[in-house]
Amino acid sequence: MKAFREKCGIVGVYGHPEAANLAYLGLSALQHRGQEAAGIVSSDGQVLVSHRGVGLVHDVFPEEIVRRLTGHASIGHNRYSTTGASQLKNAQPLVVEYGHGGLAVAHNGNLVNAETLRAELEASGSIFQSSVDTEVLVHLIAASRAETIEDRVVEALRAVRGAYALVFLSPEKLIAARDPYGFRPLVLGRVKGAWVVASETCALDLVDATYEREIEPGEIVVISDAGLASYRVSPSTVNTPCIFEYVYFARPDSTVFGRNVYQVRKELGRQLSAESGVPADIVVPVPDSGVPAAIGYAEASGLPFEMGLIRNHYVGRTFIEPRDAIRHFGVKVKLNAQRSVLEGKRVVVVDDSIVRGTTSRKIVKMIRDAGALEVHMRISSPPTTNPCYYGIDTPTRDELIASAHSVEEIGEYITADSLAYLSEAGLYAFLGGQRGGHCDACFTGNYPVQVEDQGVRQLVLFDAKDPR
Repeated sequence: MKAFREKCGIVGVYGHPEAANLAYLGLSALQHRGQEAAGIVSSDGQVLVSHRGVGLVHDVFPEEIVRRLTGHASIGHNRYSTTGASQLKNAQPLVVEYGHGGLAVAHNGNLVNAETLRAELEASGSIFQSSVDTEVLVHLIAASRAETIEDRVVEALRAVRGAYALVFLSPEKLIAARDPYGFRPLVLGRVKGAWVVASETCALDLVDATYEREIEPGEIVVISDAGLASYRVSPSTVNTPCIFEYVYFARPDSTVFGRNVYQVRKELGRQLSAESGVPADIVVPVPDSGVPAAIGYAEASGLPFEMGLIRNHYVGRTFIEPRDAIRHFGVKVKLNAQRSVLEGKRVVVVDDSIVRGTTSRKIVKMIRDAGALEVHMRISSPPTTNPCYYGIDTPTRDELIASAHSVEEIGEYITADSLAYLSEAGLYAFLGGQRGGHCDACFTGNYPVQVEDQGVRQLVLFDAKDPR
């Protein structure tokens, strides 16, 4: 039902006898960040062993597969396609053998100059095996004449631009890196003397790892038997982490960019109530990502919080519709309205975003059909008016309903009695109203990094079956 699809999730473990098993558990915790494919690569200090597959983590990695991934170091990846089609050849981690031995890499983000670099590499004789932007890094590393793997990685990262959180694995070392702007989250933890790197702290929690710190923007961390060393990829720049991690992407129980996601979302809901309160009887979230903001809205407004919409968590990505068509079938498969909660009520419905408006229109209709007297839609983020080029391929600007229509027009389209978004200033309420310090280009059009390959759509977040 959601049009904003999750980004990828990455994990790395070094110095643990069951490194692959910990990577598997970490990927399970990060399943929300990608459900297309999963992969794990392990090292025993001599060779790399890998397994990748299409599907969810528990389907790709039965117990007998995990047991074969022996070694004290491992990296893993959950894929939601950023570049490249949804095929096994594009699943990560990518694993290669080159002049300096084996190397694996997993990537969360998007390289905005990947197409330019790929064309240059192909012109000089490079042959690509996949269509993912991550493979550009592999070719840059292979072409480097630097002596150590960390120097080759630094040299490659200085050639790329855009958003990245990365984990590399050679037979002897695990390397983690974050782009100089800090678009994507990446954290470091410890468990029983081993090091753990992950996209979110919820992955650390599952394996009983203690949170140490964020990997800093522009930093690479090299972990080996000699311990942990830190290097800078480039001089410090403006830190602009993706604010949509707070609005939607990250798990609410994670700490991202130094703040608990659940508490930030509740604060967004409180601010939304302050800005756009309306006489009503109950507050209802669009589950699951709308729940914390709806709780915050209810607390601030003094209205009861009710689960008027129930989500089916066991629905796959595809389903067969009966030949005798059911109205709003796609939404109703995943959400069901509770008449006993909604009937005769003035309802405030809280969601995290509206993109094309199609799904919101169906949700409003579903709530009315359940007997609601009024339906007031409240969105815990500003209108999405611009595409993202840093790991989320939103529709083109022309396809974003808020880019060409006023709030009033959108409200009429979704048939709500009223519609209100959180203001751009209100988006920063959790920072005490101090604006800036995050990437909010999808709301403002202010892109921190110039995009070279704007004609290339990077992550198909909005498919025809899920228009939102």
